[in-house]
Amino acid sequence: MMLLTLRTLHVFSAAVGLLAGFAAMVFRKGSGLHGAAGTIFFLSMLSAAGAGAILAGFLHPNDGNVMGSTLTLYLVSTAWMAARRRDGKPGLFDVSALLFALAIAAAGATWGFQAASSQTGSKDGYAAPFFFVFGSIALLFAASDVRMLVRGGVFGAKRIVRHLWRMCLTLLFALLSFYPGQGGRFFPKWFRATNLPYVPHVLVLGAMLLWLARVAVHKRVPQQKATAA
Repeated sequence: MMLLTLRTLHVFSAAVGLLAGFAAMVFRKGSGLHGAAGTIFFLSMLSAAGAGAILAGFLHPNDGNVMGSTLTLYLVSTAWMAARRRDGKPGLFDVSALLFALAIAAAGATWGFQAASSQTGSKDGYAAPFFFVFGSIALLFAASDVRMLVRGGVFGAKRIVRHLWRMCLTLLFALLSFYPGQGGRFFPKWFRATNLPYVPHVLVLGAMLLWLARVAVHKRVPQQKATAA
């Protein structure tokens, strides 16, 4: 019964999260609609990833799914905190998040070497590169957390960037989990051959790069004006 409940919660939350994530991308940044969609996305991803982590960790053990779920939990939580805490000052949450990211990175390296040394070159259905890539991503974000803590926080455009690319990567990981992940089997073979199911992935990645570029431009312009004055 618990297994069925968690699976239902995982699937339902992920579906709501995907819709809310795209809605947040469409609505004007800083608007009430964007904030509402972002909140729904955050809660949905928290629910989906949390249910997925419990399933993969205890009820239906799979280290690959544990890796994906925990990294998603980390990304969406730190992205949400970056948006909510406007003073940018770090606290206990940020130290805990750093330790959590380092644990994910360590697990990725360990499971990656276990997969590479196995006869099949995989572990729980995932090839060694999967664990190394996700572990490296976790380590990259952990390094970003260390830099933030050393500097005493993250402010202005850097805070927006921190929120933006962590949220977008959360949405991208959710899409990858759906396709070519668990939901891929629902598409007919001829449709998969067209690569059209990857269009949402490209849109998310493109939107993320576009907004990062816009933030970088707005960050430089005031500095240039101050220098000219």
